[in-house]
Amino acid sequence: MEQEPAQDAEAEPSGAEAKLDKQDNTQVSSKPEKSPAEVKKKINENFFYTYEDVYSGPYVTNDTEISTDLLVFKHSFGYDCTRPVNLMVMDRDTVGYVAGNQVILQNLSTKHQKHVRSSCGGGIGFITAHPSKEYFAVGEKGKKPNIVIYTYPLVRPYRILKGGTEVAYVFGDFNRTGSLLASVGSSPDYMLTIWDWTQEETLLRSKAFAQDVYKVMFSAENEEHLTTGGLGHIKFWKMALTLTGLKLQGALGRFGKTAVSDIIGFVELPDGKVVSGTEWGNLLLWEGGLIKVELCQVGHKPCHEGPISQLIFDEGDLYSVGKDGVIRMWNFEIVDTADPVDDTGLVEMEPMNELWLGKNVSLNFITKIHDQGQSFWLAQDTSGSIWKLDLTFSNMSHDPERVCTFHSGGIEAIGVSPFTCLMATTALDRTVRIYDFSSNSQLSLIKFKQGGTALAWAPAIVSPEGGLIAVGFEDGVVRMIEVYDPTLLPGHEGQANEIAEINLKQVFKPHAAAVTALAYEPKGYVFATGSKDKTVFFFAVKNEYRPIGFICVPGPVQALQWSPPSHDKSTLLILCENGFAVQVPAPHHGKLYTVTTYHIVDLPTQYFHFYSVKSQIKLKDEIARREKEKEEKEKARLEWIKQQKELGIEVEETKEEEAEEEPLPPVYIPEEPSPILCGFYSAPGKFWLSLGGYDSGFLYHCEFSHGGEEDPEKRKDEPFEVIPMKNTENNPIHRISFCTQPPLMFCGMQDGSLRAYPLKEEGISEGALKDYWYLNVHDNDNGQIRGICCSHDDACLITCGGDGNIFTFDLLSEEEVPKELKVMIPPPRRGLEKEKATEDIKDPDAYNIEEYKQKEEHERKMKEAEEKKNKKREELSALRQDFVLLLQKNQELPKHMQLHREEFEMDRRIFEELDRQTLQRIQLVQKQLAWEHEKQFIGLQKLQKQFQDSLEFTLTVHAIQSNHQISTYSLLTVSEKYAQDKKQEDSKGAVHKEKWTGLKEAEQAEEEISRETSPVHRGSVAFENEAERLKTPDVQKPTTRYIESRRQKIRRLIEKYDALKAKIMKRRAEWHELYKSKPRHSHENSKDAEDIKEARETIGCYRLKSATDYTLTADERINTEKKMMQLAILEDLINTLVINFDAELRLLRHKKLKMDVQMKSADLRCITCCEELLILKKLEIHEDLLEEQICAIINKQEDIQSKLKSCLAQMEDRKSEIVMLEEREKALYASFEASLGENNEFADVLTDILKKEVVYVEKEEVRRKAGEQNENEEEDDEKPDLKTDEENGGSERIVFDDSVCPEGCSEDLFLNTIQLRQQRIGIEKALQEEKKAAADLKKEYNALAIKAKEIETSLDRKNRKLEAFQWEKLHKLNELDVVVPLRLHQVQCLDDGEMPRDFSQTLVFTNQSLQYLKKRIVDLRNEKIMQREIHKKAKEQHKQLIQDKKEMEMEIQGLEERCNNLMMEKFGRLVDFEAVQVHSVNIPREQMKVRIMEKEYEHFVEIKEWEEKIVVLQHQLAKLTRENTSKLHQLNRFCHEKHQLETELESLTTGQGGEFEGTQSADIKETARLESRLMHMTCEVALLREEVSQGRVDEM
Repeated sequence: MEQEPAQDAEAEPSGAEAKLDKQDNTQVSSKPEKSPAEVKKKINENFFYTYEDVYSGPYVTNDTEISTDLLVFKHSFGYDCTRPVNLMVMDRDTVGYVAGNQVILQNLSTKHQKHVRSSCGGGIGFITAHPSKEYFAVGEKGKKPNIVIYTYPLVRPYRILKGGTEVAYVFGDFNRTGSLLASVGSSPDYMLTIWDWTQEETLLRSKAFAQDVYKVMFSAENEEHLTTGGLGHIKFWKMALTLTGLKLQGALGRFGKTAVSDIIGFVELPDGKVVSGTEWGNLLLWEGGLIKVELCQVGHKPCHEGPISQLIFDEGDLYSVGKDGVIRMWNFEIVDTADPVDDTGLVEMEPMNELWLGKNVSLNFITKIHDQGQSFWLAQDTSGSIWKLDLTFSNMSHDPERVCTFHSGGIEAIGVSPFTCLMATTALDRTVRIYDFSSNSQLSLIKFKQGGTALAWAPAIVSPEGGLIAVGFEDGVVRMIEVYDPTLLPGHEGQANEIAEINLKQVFKPHAAAVTALAYEPKGYVFATGSKDKTVFFFAVKNEYRPIGFICVPGPVQALQWSPPSHDKSTLLILCENGFAVQVPAPHHGKLYTVTTYHIVDLPTQYFHFYSVKSQIKLKDEIARREKEKEEKEKARLEWIKQQKELGIEVEETKEEEAEEEPLPPVYIPEEPSPILCGFYSAPGKFWLSLGGYDSGFLYHCEFSHGGEEDPEKRKDEPFEVIPMKNTENNPIHRISFCTQPPLMFCGMQDGSLRAYPLKEEGISEGALKDYWYLNVHDNDNGQIRGICCSHDDACLITCGGDGNIFTFDLLSEEEVPKELKVMIPPPRRGLEKEKATEDIKDPDAYNIEEYKQKEEHERKMKEAEEKKNKKREELSALRQDFVLLLQKNQELPKHMQLHREEFEMDRRIFEELDRQTLQRIQLVQKQLAWEHEKQFIGLQKLQKQFQDSLEFTLTVHAIQSNHQISTYSLLTVSEKYAQDKKQEDSKGAVHKEKWTGLKEAEQAEEEISRETSPVHRGSVAFENEAERLKTPDVQKPTTRYIESRRQKIRRLIEKYDALKAKIMKRRAEWHELYKSKPRHSHENSKDAEDIKEARETIGCYRLKSATDYTLTADERINTEKKMMQLAILEDLINTLVINFDAELRLLRHKKLKMDVQMKSADLRCITCCEELLILKKLEIHEDLLEEQICAIINKQEDIQSKLKSCLAQMEDRKSEIVMLEEREKALYASFEASLGENNEFADVLTDILKKEVVYVEKEEVRRKAGEQNENEEEDDEKPDLKTDEENGGSERIVFDDSVCPEGCSEDLFLNTIQLRQQRIGIEKALQEEKKAAADLKKEYNALAIKAKEIETSLDRKNRKLEAFQWEKLHKLNELDVVVPLRLHQVQCLDDGEMPRDFSQTLVFTNQSLQYLKKRIVDLRNEKIMQREIHKKAKEQHKQLIQDKKEMEMEIQGLEERCNNLMMEKFGRLVDFEAVQVHSVNIPREQMKVRIMEKEYEHFVEIKEWEEKIVVLQHQLAKLTRENTSKLHQLNRFCHEKHQLETELESLTTGQGGEFEGTQSADIKETARLESRLMHMTCEVALLREEVSQGRVDEM
């Protein structure tokens, strides 16, 4: 998300802000310029508004007979606990909260309520209390809402703040002193406004952000600082005093590397830092608009398990309030001084104390109260409670106390007792509550496992005691509960803790989805339930409700209504959400419709599928409107003709040509049917409907038809009567209820308002519903009315809404209200105390009644089938036993009498037929699987080719004496391409090797030649070459270069020839030495002769066995024993070899097994590496791009750093030059003082001459040379002209003659002064140039520093991007699956001693790390104990330090009083010694005088420039004035012409007037154009005058 830069809040207002600027001219500056006539009169402190003029009362149409005080607000039973901040403490017993369109002030002790209605009726956005608790502010909702300030405890409207936002206020906050109020609006303007609320004035305003803003808060320490937080942002505001006045400046917080979060809770610390919460539960410490650190608990555990809703800094302690129901206290010093320790930016810390309220508690807001000198906190729980908390965290701290309990969220349903002032409500918070609305108290509640969605109080005919209630829940369960007085139970008199108790009587589950409607038949025989699962279930009402059956309907059920007793037949009207209405007769409560299922199929059903007619109604209205316009035009035309005829003018009565009309809008039918919201019977088979969506705005009178389509989806039924309801186009009717005394129809609207229509004897008609009474009751945004009920005596009206509020109203005026009667609690049923507790359905997935029935039916059928199977099995078993007995008897017979087995076969054809059928089935299956078989075979071939054929030949070695064997590894064969590439590489390698060998030989030869050549020669050549290189110019002609290259080539050839010649001569010398050592032919070596002799003597003779002269020795003779011994030796050798081979094979097999494990692990690692390689290749381009960008930025940074160093060095040089020139100037003045001597009478004159500012205009060099040649010679003809800049900065010119010496003054001293003056001028000029150069360097340095900072910021940003990219890359690598082979003994996460099926939640850990963690656990326990002891000691020390601090403060106060007394005794008054010391020093005053003189000169120059601009503007003004005068003359002339034309027109006859009609219209247009031009010129003149006056003010 792009973040907004810090901005000046009042820079350029646009859109809605510009409109607000026109309404309130104080938004830019706190002190706007106003003329005396426009100064607003201050409001008197004692001024009050009257409540009757402020609050929004009921609205009544003009012709209605209903009184405005039809309903009198009585009590509020609900609490909108889900609202972000809905708790305001006024004193220790009174709290305030928003309830719909009212603010309720309730006494927690007496439960007494005082209500304050909104002023505009659009709802209430926020409430906040003044720090003094003497006032409270109510920010409202609606068009142009107000903020009303009320006094407390009198609750009188004190101030009304207007124009702060367009639609609604979201939050408001007073500053610490209570003098200012900050408010923030909702969409679309999100306007932040600072109010001087006592004077009803806007001080400052700005658009807070472009998205939802949740909260705004003043700083407790600095009232000029504010903070706003909201959707994905936090913004820091400052009220800054600028040249144009007080302005509001905002800086958006930048999250940086931290994920963007919605900011709900935040607080500003005393040093200006801000601590905020996050969605994930950590704390963020903000400093300078950036996140300094992110705070979490030890082990990177979040501070809260969920969003942080509030942060509080109270009495030096920091508290965090979380949605997890925990309040934690943190060490402020640790939070304030936290610094990041690594790149994560996380800092770990432990809370000092914490308070957990419970599992289902979600805290939204807490506020502090003082009760009997002790501080407590009241907490708003979104689960529907208000808590009283003690956050002292000591041994004497009180336990959390639940002060009030309410429903959490919207109220789903409501019911009223038919006998007494009791009502029951239910909501999705899983509770059912019983209220006494006569005494305005809650009697009892009961909680279940699922949320309630429907409720019906049983009528008197069903429950004579009046205590039975039916409640439907979101899991499809219906529970029958009964309310009774526990004191009336036998044996329980006076023992009950509550006035009323609730008992669960019966539980059943008729539906699979949420129950949406419950209804009792008027006669009390049948009870019906409707659900979102598109079914309606009927029950017979008896002591226990017995299911009759259910029917299916075309859509989810919205409402059920039985026909009134006046109808002949008892029918049920079923309204579905998708536009269907169904009517069925009441099923007979004693009839059994089905046996195997509860589905009733033969119940007569009538359908009505609503077809939209709203577009047709609009079309008819449009046609009627056009016809009416035509009639009016025709009537006007005829009237005009009649007037003309009366004047004697003949007019042709020709019918005017009708202009082409716009085409009529097409008939629109919505694609999705409009939902039915409510309805009721009007007559048998007829009913009224109220719809939402496109078809809202009417009441439709419908009727069931007897014929038509059988399929309900294809029906298109239209209502036969339509009544338009005023102002319900976008605000449909959701609930309708009737009252008999007086006859009224109450309507609950979508926007939470309540309407009352008076009814007449003829019933509902368009005329009867024309007038109505209207009152905004519930919240206008989410307070849709979901229930309206009248009490049993029609004296009280009760409403409930989606905002969680329940309101009761008296239907009589206050004078006619009778005395309150005590409510009658129904008595308990007889025998209730002896009944066992009803078993509840706790499983949300439990079977409903139909599913249970089907399950029983299925089990019954399965049981019957199993019984049949068992019977068949028994019959087959008996036949099998008989056949076995026959076979045994056959075996016992003699052999010739025994029957063959084939003879037992009665008919062979049976078996043949079975075989034939089996073969046919096999062939059929083969045909069916032929395609699949071919597919799998081709796949097998591909797999073999891919994996088996590509492997090399596998060799298997088998053991000799065992079954052990071992095979070689199956390696992939080398592909032909790889072999060819390898061959080419080998050939290339050989060629390279040969080349390398030749190169090495050539290098060795060159080295030998170089060693042979003389070093002197090499040096001389090098020297010559260097000399030639130095002599040769860089740029030569082409011919010269060519000649030089030829010379170099010849020189190299000569050197090569000399080297070869030297090598040849050397080899000749070696050959000559070798030939000299060659022996002669007759030479014999004595050693060779001895060796030959020894060989002849020792030569042996080997005789073959086949030779004729071969003879056997005694050892060589062979016999049987020797051969047997040889054979035994061979067998032993073979056995040994085999054993050794098998042993080596087994050893090799074990080694191969280990290698198999290693190879498999290597394969797995190879797969992982390949996957990582693919990921890295995908990310490599982006990473290289980021690295290139970072390298480019680093190069820029290095370049900038070098430039900065260069500038710094130059600046140091300039500084040293400036110091040296200043020293020279000081030395010059010192020499001048020395030349004057003491008591010189011309000292002042010569000093003036020395200090004279002289600038030589011309002939300066001539005068200087002449002065050097002859100092005493006068040069009258060549005197230099001088220009002085003493007083007016060069405005006066003085001709100075430096050759005239004052009378009586030494001429040498005069000439010396002139010379010193020249030197001084030169020094000052050089000094000025050096300072200018230094200033330029400083500017350049600053510009480079800014650029370096920008580059550094860019580098940091790129590095963060690279780090984020690296983290993302690591995250993607971590997402890869890595296989870790484990042995069974390494698996320790067993489930009841068995191997777990799922290892996804396990962790692979090394033993060493596990031992370290175990050791670390013990260390942490010891460390925790030690830290607790340290914390205990620190706490005691903290208490002691606080005590010491108090004592020191008392001592300091005593010393200050003593010091003040001593000052009074000595000085007679209190004296500020620091101020005295400051005023005694005069150096700053002198420096300030110098600065004032410099500023005066600058201002003089600036005034002169502005005077020139004023002259130019005056010329422009005169020119514009002349143009304006000419335009006025022209306008005057046009007016005269117009007057003349009008006179001429009046003189002409009526018939000729039409000819000049076009000319007159043209003149009128021209006149209008000139008038607009005149107005434009007047505005320009006014603007120019304002600019001129503004320029004069700036000059002053």
